[in-house]
Amino acid sequence: MSSRLFAICFHATRPSDLARFWSGVLGRELADDPDGVAILPPDPGGFRIRFLPSQEPKLGQNRAHFDLTSALPEDQQRTVARALALGGQHIDVGQLPEEGHVVLADPDGNEFCVCEAGNAFLADTGFIGALSCDGTQAVGYFWSEALRWPLVWDQDQETAIQSPDGGTKITWGGPPVAPKTGTNRLYLELAIPAHADWEAEVDRLISLGAKRTDAGGAGGGPMLMLDPDGNEFSVRRPR
Repeated sequence: MSSRLFAICFHATRPSDLARFWSGVLGRELADDPDGVAILPPDPGGFRIRFLPSQEPKLGQNRAHFDLTSALPEDQQRTVARALALGGQHIDVGQLPEEGHVVLADPDGNEFCVCEAGNAFLADTGFIGALSCDGTQAVGYFWSEALRWPLVWDQDQETAIQSPDGGTKITWGGPPVAPKTGTNRLYLELAIPAHADWEAEVDRLISLGAKRTDAGGAGGGPMLMLDPDGNEFSVRRPR
């Protein structure tokens, strides 16, 4: 038994507005969510994207962002134009002019990249090619074990994992890792199978290097935990 990736969650100042932006960019369906609003995955085995209310201001660059793929050069141009029309904007995070990706921010200031056509590393993924994270090699190893997703890259302290079924990769860029400032605006939410032993799974994650926090877990809610790099994630109870 192991956890599966149920959702990638955004803390958002205006969850409904941000959900509509990402629904429009990705072409995915919106759905009601008990705590906010969600975008459904394109297939049953995929992950949701959840938008949860938060008034905490954005502090610095996010530790994680989406890399969107392009099959053709004109696809990249169309994705950028669509994002700008929906309220996104160009931003400068130090990218070089010769780099092929376009860096944008959504209406809540969250960074994302629209990658160039022909990106070989993301060729076997999907429209969301990667959740690209600032993190250590150790945290990549942790998430590989936590989700039981194999490592598909492990070189120069950079790591990447991908579900055995394919789809979006999760990557970590290795050192230097920027200091954490406040609560992450993006975090992973895990779920375990119905009738599974939730406490046993939490204990397994702790044995891999996670830590419990004092938040969550009461009244049947998800347990909020920290991975080895101090990033928040949550574990849903079986339903």
